[in-house]
Amino acid sequence: MSDLGRVLRLDARRTALLIAVPVLIVIGAAAAIPSLYPSAAYWDNTVIALVNAVRFLGPVAAGLAAWAAVRERPLDYLRDLTARSPATGVLFDLLLLSSAALVSYGAVTVLVVAVTLAQQEAGQPHPLGMIAGAGALVLHVVVGYLMGRVIPNRATAALAFGMTLLWAALRLPGVSWWSLLPPAAFPRIDLFTTLRPRVFADQVLWTAGLTAVLILGYVLWVTRRFLLVLPLVTALAATVTATLGLQGSGGGTVRALPAQPVCRQWPVVVCVHPALREALPNLMEAVVPLAARLSGTPGAFTRVEQRPSWMPVSVAHGVAFIHLDEDLSPGYAARAARQISDALKDSGTCADGYRALVDAWLLGDEPPSITDTRAARLFASLGEYRRRAWLNRHFTEYRTCTLGPGDFRPAPSRPARGSARGRGVSGRHVAEPAAEEAASAGVVQ
Repeated sequence: MSDLGRVLRLDARRTALLIAVPVLIVIGAAAAIPSLYPSAAYWDNTVIALVNAVRFLGPVAAGLAAWAAVRERPLDYLRDLTARSPATGVLFDLLLLSSAALVSYGAVTVLVVAVTLAQQEAGQPHPLGMIAGAGALVLHVVVGYLMGRVIPNRATAALAFGMTLLWAALRLPGVSWWSLLPPAAFPRIDLFTTLRPRVFADQVLWTAGLTAVLILGYVLWVTRRFLLVLPLVTALAATVTATLGLQGSGGGTVRALPAQPVCRQWPVVVCVHPALREALPNLMEAVVPLAARLSGTPGAFTRVEQRPSWMPVSVAHGVAFIHLDEDLSPGYAARAARQISDALKDSGTCADGYRALVDAWLLGDEPPSITDTRAARLFASLGEYRRRAWLNRHFTEYRTCTLGPGDFRPAPSRPARGSARGRGVSGRHVAEPAAEEAASAGVVQ
């Protein structure tokens, strides 16, 4: 027992472990943080960042494990002095190296989770996803270490690193079921969707089965204990079953996930996905003037709701449905307001600039230069309430892109009492009596 204790203490005091932990933590953090930005508050993407980080962590872990196996191979003669099985030292090495890799993975997980919790997170964590990432990392350690044992050469570490790196690079996110084999390559998960837990369950089974196959196969080769054949076959069957499960889930890795929105209630109701609640102030500031200017028209709305990207933008029954940039890149609120303006129109573009003139006012932009300078000048001379009243009368022409010079014709002067009748100007006009302007003052602001 004293000899065994000495060997175990010698095994534990290894510089490979001291080097592996900080190196893997730094690499894992560097690989995960870019995947978190900018939608780190969505738990699905937090888990995806961890899983994708293993694509970078794994090859480094495999290379370090192979280096440790080759470096410690000359100490095998000390292990032979004990009565333990020749496989015991290998299993103990794998335990230490796997523990070091999992400690590193745990540190990266804590960092990634802290980044998510620092924001107003949404969605639900996927514990199976984190376990699948940990299993894939352990698999890399086993592959690298056993390569070092089977090929005790200094170049084996580089070989293990290169092979596992190539294995990770062969899969592109979202291309085929092949990309789901650990270390998996997932694309970013859009809001209002989530990953199917079955995918993570198959990945856990796949990594556990293949890891067991490699370890049991090596122990069987070293010890010639054929009783290990049955568990070896069982582990191989589990790996094949998981592979078939991943293959069958090819295009179905994501499912729709309804989310209870967060809203601001006044002066209009604005609702967004809970992961984007910080967008509410800017979004409210952008849509309230538009809602006020459209009040009283067929395009009026009192509620704005964010829709998933696969559903169309529309304005109907007083509700404006919009898409919102998940990264909340600069100008997202103005783009959302423009979506509402565009949804009001029957056609996408106009040959003239009359509708652009009205759009600029609706969205608070600088008025464009149009060929009909007289119409632009007259429209600019109107007050806010007169413009709203004008839009209410000409909304059909605005929506169908049939605005013309006649729609911007100035109103005639009201004739004095007792003057001859019939002097009114036919056709549409912009200005209205003071009474109509006063009537339009009730528009929502």
